[in-house]
Amino acid sequence: MSNSSGGKKQITIIHCWSAPRSRSTALLYSFEARGSDNCVAVDEPLYRSWLERKGDAVERPYTEAMITGCPPLGHERSANASTWQREQLSLEERLHKAATELSPNGVIFCKHMAKHSFLYDFEAEVESKDKDIEYSHKHLLLIRDPVSVLSSWSCSANVHGNNPTPDEVGIVPLLAIYSQMQSRKNDNGNKNSTATSVTILDSDELVQDPQHVLQATCQSLGIDYTPSMMEWKAGPHACDGPWAEWWYADVWKSTGWKLQQQLSSNQQADAAVAVAPTNTRYRTMNPGLMDALRASMPAYQFLKTLTRGYQTRGPPAATTYEDARNEHLLVHVGAPGRGQLVPREMAGVSPWDSAVQGGDAAWEGLRVYRNKILHLDKHLKRLFRSAKALGFENVHTKEQVVDAIFRTVAANNMRDGAHIRLTLTRGEKYTSSMNPLFNVYGTTLIVLAEWKPTEGATTYDNEAGITLISASQRRNSPQTVDSKIHHNNLINNILPKIQANLAGAADAIMLDLEGFVSETNATNLFMVDEDGVLLTPHADYCLPGITRATVINLAKELGIPCVERRISLAEFHAADEVFTTGTMGELTPVTMIDGRVIGNGKRGPITTKLQEVYKTLPERDGYATPLPEFEDASAE
Repeated sequence: MSNSSGGKKQITIIHCWSAPRSRSTALLYSFEARGSDNCVAVDEPLYRSWLERKGDAVERPYTEAMITGCPPLGHERSANASTWQREQLSLEERLHKAATELSPNGVIFCKHMAKHSFLYDFEAEVESKDKDIEYSHKHLLLIRDPVSVLSSWSCSANVHGNNPTPDEVGIVPLLAIYSQMQSRKNDNGNKNSTATSVTILDSDELVQDPQHVLQATCQSLGIDYTPSMMEWKAGPHACDGPWAEWWYADVWKSTGWKLQQQLSSNQQADAAVAVAPTNTRYRTMNPGLMDALRASMPAYQFLKTLTRGYQTRGPPAATTYEDARNEHLLVHVGAPGRGQLVPREMAGVSPWDSAVQGGDAAWEGLRVYRNKILHLDKHLKRLFRSAKALGFENVHTKEQVVDAIFRTVAANNMRDGAHIRLTLTRGEKYTSSMNPLFNVYGTTLIVLAEWKPTEGATTYDNEAGITLISASQRRNSPQTVDSKIHHNNLINNILPKIQANLAGAADAIMLDLEGFVSETNATNLFMVDEDGVLLTPHADYCLPGITRATVINLAKELGIPCVERRISLAEFHAADEVFTTGTMGELTPVTMIDGRVIGNGKRGPITTKLQEVYKTLPERDGYATPLPEFEDASAE
């Protein structure tokens, strides 16, 4: 970093906004530990103004002392008077005093309560009164799970009362600060915008991995990390505000960030009983604070998605999504009349939902082709048949489902090359159980639309073909779980898929209880014998797929003889052609089964002909439902 800009001393001012709990003070001490020559720590410089503004609406035992600068009776400790008098200085005065004491490239760390933010002018941030000093303002939002904040609230109830508002919890004001920063970022006419200098820090991540999180935070703030930030002395600190004796008893006991020690898997296995993590506190939650929690939680969940920990929880998006647009999808979720579109990272169903409690749901797969949805009516009919067979009550109407589908694809601007996973659950229960009598809120509809080509990393190769193995598991019979219900109890399919993955195959063939071929774990199966006859297994054990029925009809149209009968695995091994069918992947040639090459190891002529005709279906009458016109909001 340069020590100067046009000969001026550069000072970085970090404004740390947080909720009123001890971790913000620990972070204050962490920055103070950088050394007085490098960093000046300032404790809540807006607090006095906030108390003045609130007046009688807020009671603190030290309010008068803060306003007058004279210590309250009974609290005349050594050096106390100067700390109370220090609070008489404005933010601008305290910044100037600190800046003059620092070396070039020094740091001023201002700990603020988020509820004080209305007193800060984000549009016209403080400039140095000294022409030889230049400020660079950075904003750090320190977030914490509001459950943790509120469950510890009573520890200081004698100071601030025990009826906190969302404003006092701090998460909602933090969201407001972020919103202001985003507004500045979008204001192209504001040349002094600092919106890009906003860092979101999850205090839980800081506690769990302090060294790496501090290093990443310093990097984001554009300052050097120093190892001294890991430790500080116990007891009161010079940077403490004069109110510290009422609030900081716990943090005064600390001497730094503790590195967390994780038990190895062997140590965990050797443990005789489950034990609580060292130094972990387990607190009750006052039910009277639930309203403040409900108001704070959505803001926290959003801000958490902007933290380093969340954004690095898995592989980079560039290597995760086959289509980059899938990172920012909108998903429809909800009960009849209460569904809404939500971003993918916020989408979810209740833990009391029947799909979570017992896989109690039905589903369909749909494809969008060239402004049309193929076989929409057939899929919806099967969905409602499944719902009826499962005994669902208070079910979405067909009109509600269609409207949700259209709204979802429109919001995501999907006109082609998309796949829709449509799920209808029995809905939310009022208590944990598999008993449908406890489902009283109506079904839950999920419309999950993704950009997904028919051929790709998440589907199949419909030209070169795929390899299959035979699974050790047998397909469910109608005596157990009837596959005519397109249900979400998919463990019978998932276990063979795991086998296929381990074998390096695309999918696994599943046999019925008598040893005949049923289907794969994901698709229906067809084969062509040496006489050119198209064969497919009876749908006694498998789902009679809509693509399967379409292929049977196309075969008749093309004059290809087609027979449904029992087929053994050996017949598939010796077939001239084999292909799978399904909504997601259409028709996919199979070139090898259990190490046996199918035909000449390439896509066969009958498979090719059926594929070519299948691709024309969206333009044929009676096969596809046109999408409505989308209004382009970007054009407004």
